[in-house]
Amino acid sequence: MAQYAVLIYSPAPADPMEITPDYLALLERYPAQVEELGGNIVTGFALQPSTTATAVRSDLVTDGPFIEAKEVVAGFFILEAPDLDVALKIAKLNPATIDGGVEVRPLFVPPSE
Repeated sequence: MAQYAVLIYSPAPADPMEITPDYLALLERYPAQVEELGGNIVTGFALQPSTTATAVRSDLVTDGPFIEAKEVVAGFFILEAPDLDVALKIAKLNPATIDGGVEVRPLFVPPSE
């Protein structure tokens, strides 16, 4: 099956310790919805709040995210799905789409020689 990175965007600072019980319930149901559509979550990670980020540009190192934004990357997971259409159906069910969004990108596979 093809693999996709699903990037989760949430309102800044996207602190995982501030998830509401209702949102947590939606997250707990999500893996079953993924499986019903023929997908599989390989692995996933939540990120610490954007306030903990450190940006590096050339020799310049600054505290804070790379850019100031209303929405920041809150986490990501690797999804196996039969094709992009199924991956997008799965992404549309993600609770992050309620007040943020998700981005689906195929993982790079080097061409075989």
